[in-house]
Formats: sequence, C-alpha cells, structure tokens
Amino acid sequence: MATKVLMPQLGESVTEGTISKWLVNVGDTVKKYDSLAEVTTDKVNAEVPSTVSGRVTEIVVPEGETVAVGTLILYIEESGAEGGAVAVAPASTPETTAPQVPVTEQPKAATPAVSIQQAPVVDGPKQRYSPAVVMLSQQHGIDLSRVVGTGAGGRITRKDVQAIIDAGGQKPAETVKETVAQAPVAAVEQSTVVSTPTPSAPASTPAVSVDIPVASGDQVVPVTSIRRTIANRMVQSKHEAPHAWTMVEVDVTNLVNFRNQAKGEFAKKEGLNLTFLPFFIKAVVEALKEYPMINSTWAHDKIIVKKDINISIAVATEDALYVPVIKHADQKSILGIAKAVDDLAARTRAGKLTMDDMTGGTFTVNNTGSFGSVLSQPIINAPQAAILSVESIVKRPVVINDMIAVRSMVNLCMSLDHRVLDGLICGRFLQSVKQKLENVGPDTKLY
Repeated sequence: MATKVLMPQLGESVTEGTISKWLVNVGDTVKKYDSLAEVTTDKVNAEVPSTVSGRVTEIVVPEGETVAVGTLILYIEESGAEGGAVAVAPASTPETTAPQVPVTEQPKAATPAVSIQQAPVVDGPKQRYSPAVVMLSQQHGIDLSRVVGTGAGGRITRKDVQAIIDAGGQKPAETVKETVAQAPVAAVEQSTVVSTPTPSAPASTPAVSVDIPVASGDQVVPVTSIRRTIANRMVQSKHEAPHAWTMVEVDVTNLVNFRNQAKGEFAKKEGLNLTFLPFFIKAVVEALKEYPMINSTWAHDKIIVKKDINISIAVATEDALYVPVIKHADQKSILGIAKAVDDLAARTRAGKLTMDDMTGGTFTVNNTGSFGSVLSQPIINAPQAAILSVESIVKRPVVINDMIAVRSMVNLCMSLDHRVLDGLICGRFLQSVKQKLENVGPDTKLY
C-alpha cells in the first residue's frame, strides 16, 4: 500500500512550508527516518523525514511551492506492499486534521499567479465554508456564492476572501473575475465547517487582468520562499490584530556610564561583549512580571495569559529576518540574557537554529537601534499581544531642574493588539520599564 507523507508543522504557529529542495526522486528506495526534502518556513529550515521504509512512487508538490501544514507532498510504497499510490479523496470527503490544522490535499502544481475570482453561482451541491471564511466574508460584505475557491476541490479559503478585500472589495454581479499577479499562498483554516445553500446567478463575463508594469531598466527580483512567508505573516498580523502604538523616551545616561565601565572586565571574564540589549530585555522581563496581561495572546473567545516569559528577539541575516526565543528569560541574570542573545544570534547567522529555538515566544523585543533607527512602529509578532522596539541611544539636550543638560536618551516604541490591551496598562508597563532602566547604576547586578 502507498503511504501519504504530509507537510509537517515545523514549529508553533507555523501554518505553511515551502519545499526548497527534494532530496529523493521517484523510484528511489528510502528507509524510515531518511530525509525526504528540505523545507523552509518563516521560523526555521528543516528536513522532512520518512515515516516508513519503501519506494518513492510520486512527488506531489514541486520544488519552490508553498503549501499548508497537513498537505499531501509525497507517496511512498511501503516495502513488500503491492499496488500504486492511494487516490486523492474528493473534496466532499470529511477531512482528517492534524493538531490545530486540517489535513487537506492541494493540487499537484501551482501557476505563478493566484486568480481572485468573483464568479457567478450555479445550481449544485452545497458548498462548505470554515468559520474563519464565514466571519471574514460577513465583516466585509462578501457574497460567498460569487466566489470561486482555489482550495482543494474548489473549496473557498480565507485567502480567497482576503484577496478580494485587498483588491478593493467585491465587484457588482456583472464583474465576475479579476486576476492579480502574486505568488501562490497556501491558507490554513479551522476544521469545523458549516453548510450554506448556493443560489443561482447569471453567466460570467470575461476576466480582467491587472498587471504591474515593468519599465525598461527596472530590476525584477524573484521573491524567495522566506521573503514570501515573511510578507504573508506580516499582512496576516496587520489584518487580524488592530494595531495601536505608543512610545516613551528614557534617560539612559546612567546605564551608558555603567556599561562603559563594566564592559572591559566583562569581556575579559566572560569572553563576549556586553551590549545594551540585555539591560533592556531584563527591564522588560521585570515589568512583564508586574503586568502579566502584556504577556498574553488573543484566542478568539478568550485571552490566554502566558505563565512562562519567553522573549523573542529579531535577528537579521542578509536575506531574511528570524525571531529566535530566549526561553524562561525571567530566570536569567543580565549575564544569562547576554549569553542567550549571543548564542541565538550566532546560530541564526550560521543557519543552525532548531525548531525549539523558534517556538514559544510570548513577547518580542526588537533592537532597531542597532542600525540607527530613532522611531519605529513595529508589526506585532503574532500570536503575541505586543512588541517593543528599542531605538538608537543618542545624546540630546534635555531640561533637568530647569537647566539644560546633555543626556543619553532612547525611545521605546510599543505596538499592541488592541483586542487584548489598552493604552492604560501599556502606559503603566512602559513607565515601569523606563523606571528600571533609569535606575541602572553601580549597584546593578550582572550575575
């Protein structure tokens, strides 16, 4: 018998992956746990192992294609078994779901563009919609009976509805199809479905294509799978979480002086540089203990306040941005945080992060000041409820006791999910971080 190999869930909140390279060909014999393919996600690069021993009979998903977690990617005929590959089940067959993600089967190939179709309705069997699709369509006045789905068996996905919203909303009934050039994106929906009858409608009219012109001399840069995944997650975050933004400025003159005095001995003793980032993370962690609601996530019908404080940090490489996690940051000293930051940054740039390194984050600290930024509005790292950007430390004249003095100042910029958090609690949280940073001095403990 043929065994189906599905796209695994490579990390918390990962909903899709890209087959960056197949390590086997049709006809190859593999053993259990042999690597079948290299998969790229927005969180980690990993290899998909074989779950059985046998012969590869069919590769379903080509290299470079992005598919949802749980999607069929390969058939393996187990050793000693007879017969060919198992046929793909029709769309009306009930779906088998992996944890939190439905197991769906995608078409074997994807075209370079995704068609946003607003199609006429014909009489036929009842269409099934996920709760996410129904909710989004109701919020934006989308008539699902006029939408042609790109999912398995023509099923309408959340991506199909969102694409119509991004294109300016649903057109009048006589305009039935628009095609927007973009990379194919796999959508993941909850497994619960509802049934909605499909009324009839008039026939369709020709499609209208919308293209972005490329002038002579323009450089066309292909979108990598990592860049596409980052783009999709950022768009998802902005669409789903109502972002609000707030900022405080902090006088870190004492922190700068203390760090400058301690960094030489610290480097000699510990073998790594003492940067400012561990001090900021330590202050954030202590403030999260005082305001645990900041350390939470929106879960549709409830808010989950996380017990562990795991700080995500943004680490940039030449072609992508990764967000590894400092686990149990509240249990670490400034030295412990400094070592964790140094280790994660080094392994990120060396491409040696594991799935565990990329999962479990509850709050993100983004060091935008490392490249000179003084003011930014970060996008929330879903499903977290907030993110803090630490801007560049600059010397500015400020008024102290009615006198002008030159001080080292830094802006702390915070974006928050307004479904979970309000300005009051975030303002108090930032004031707590500010106070802790301004109180750094000779008595501050590094160990």
